Amino acid sequence: MSTCSALLNRHLSGCCYKVLCGVPRPFLHIRSSSAFQQGTTRPHEDNFWEADGPLVFSRASIGPFFQDRPVLTNPFLEDALLRGYLRRHLPQEAVFSDLCAFGERVASEVDGWGRECEVTPPQLVHFDPWGRRIDHITTSPAWKRMKDLSAQEGLVAIGYERTFGEWSRVYQMSKLYIYSPSSGLYTCPLAMTDGAAKVIQSLEASWPADEAFGRLTTRDPERFWTSGQWMTERRGGSDVASGTETVAVPQRDGSYKLHGFKWFTSATDADMTLTLARVQDSAGATKQGSRGLSLFYAEVSRDQEGRLKGIEVQRLKDKLGTRQMPTAELLLDGLPAHRLAEEGRGVASIANMLTVTRIHNSVSATAAMRRVVHLARDYASRRTTFGKLLKDHPLHMQTLARMEVETRGAFLLVMDVCRLLGREETGLATQLETHLLRLLTPVLKLYTGKQAVAVVSEGLESFGGQGYIEDTGLPGLLRDAQVLSIWEGTTNVLSLDVLRCVARSSGLVLEAYFTHTKSLLAAASSVPSLAPAVRAVDGALSGLEEFVQDAVTRPPSYLELAARDLAYSLARIYMGALLIDHASWEGASQLDGYAALRWCEQDLCPVVTRKARDWYNPKTPPLDAALVYEQPIQERPENNR
Repeated sequence: MSTCSALLNRHLSGCCYKVLCGVPRPFLHIRSSSAFQQGTTRPHEDNFWEADGPLVFSRASIGPFFQDRPVLTNPFLEDALLRGYLRRHLPQEAVFSDLCAFGERVASEVDGWGRECEVTPPQLVHFDPWGRRIDHITTSPAWKRMKDLSAQEGLVAIGYERTFGEWSRVYQMSKLYIYSPSSGLYTCPLAMTDGAAKVIQSLEASWPADEAFGRLTTRDPERFWTSGQWMTERRGGSDVASGTETVAVPQRDGSYKLHGFKWFTSATDADMTLTLARVQDSAGATKQGSRGLSLFYAEVSRDQEGRLKGIEVQRLKDKLGTRQMPTAELLLDGLPAHRLAEEGRGVASIANMLTVTRIHNSVSATAAMRRVVHLARDYASRRTTFGKLLKDHPLHMQTLARMEVETRGAFLLVMDVCRLLGREETGLATQLETHLLRLLTPVLKLYTGKQAVAVVSEGLESFGGQGYIEDTGLPGLLRDAQVLSIWEGTTNVLSLDVLRCVARSSGLVLEAYFTHTKSLLAAASSVPSLAPAVRAVDGALSGLEEFVQDAVTRPPSYLELAARDLAYSLARIYMGALLIDHASWEGASQLDGYAALRWCEQDLCPVVTRKARDWYNPKTPPLDAALVYEQPIQERPENNR
């Protein structure tokens, strides 16, 4: 080290010491370490400079610049599309007033509770201080406040009070859409609670389930219950038919006791649950397959010593995201239960529940997209880079605009499916609308789940490095979004569900889809500014019809290979039609039209595009497998080709 460097370090060290001790700092004389070398002449005094006062970064905690954080403001007032949609379809002052007030509470209070749930995850206490097994799951105070809030705000009740008739589901889901990103994942138990209420209502179940229905749908926090959904076992996730091993042992009073192992139980601190099991006959045998599954209702309760009745909590799952919510492995050891439906009709009985929970999943996916766009938009008006605000960089605005268009398409699709559900529940749905609801529910869930991961990931980039820092709260948006493409059926599982839906209806669901989509386009044909979008969707729809007509003449394996691309095509075309329809109503803005045009610039029908590239050739599956496992390609004999 040079003499000058040593002196400089001593000088700065002494100054730092004096600052820390509260001693006033003198003028600082600083020069480059290369200004004086041994054997050279001392430089002229003019090479020194003085700083009158403390230097900017002479202490690590001092600096003139700090990044402004993005600010969450009332999500209802910040969402022009939501307000426009409701003005068109549900122009009720009571709805607007409630959503506005709730949005203000979400921004000012509830969002902080959600953060508390994130940083204070559930803990499992197996034993009390004296060694007794208690299996108590402790959650944060904020998690408990979320339960009370959910009852008070009617986040489940609205869908069953039906104050606004066929539009009650749209109202309910609009409120959940505002709430979801700030809920600390409490929307997950609410989804299962809503699904359980739907099943109990549709089955017209008697005691004790009818009493539980009242608790699931009340606004009274003292009476409100949440429900679990204990379906997944170690051998299977979506494949409940072959994966369910739990048995139900009949009791003399007509009830049952359940014995089995549930591998993945979300919201394990719920008050009750619905679950599947196989009824054991007098010889101890059970029927395998889906026809052997029955649906059961069970309450989660404790005995006088505080022990769970018939349940042992083995462990809490260590998850990528959704850490706010307890998810556990459970051993059912004589859990008291009641059969809800006819024996062997378990899978059929949960169909309504799956419709509701998949819609909830899609609401959460769309809400996550809206929230990250909301925050990124605010941040862009605060953050300065390269001499100007982020919002003044055209490339950045292009990126946010693409995210906005994705969010708008998702929102209109989820609200349309909510509309269809509301019409079905109030007995107003036509046969066409019933078919549409059956087809669009899996399409909605699979597509919005994938959208959410992509849009939220892109959104984190808009915050630069801060988007990767946990204590900003931003990374949690992405971790929690990842579950949305997995829970209630992965993308491939739901793509195959779409094929089953088409097959079971003998193609009627597709006929309904084509008919309704064409009617949406016809209604907008008189708006000249939307003509390019109408032509794009109409062309994609024609291509999809031709694909379907050709596909039915081919082996089933052909459609299975095309299933995911078919589902994506159904989603993109229908979203395009909805964006066009919304842009064509008299209260629409120019931006609604621009969003429709931008959406329709993409490949709306990838299944046709990829068919032209021979993606569904029957030769590809063995080649795909060989590529994945790095195996030699087995050449077929010439006469077999």
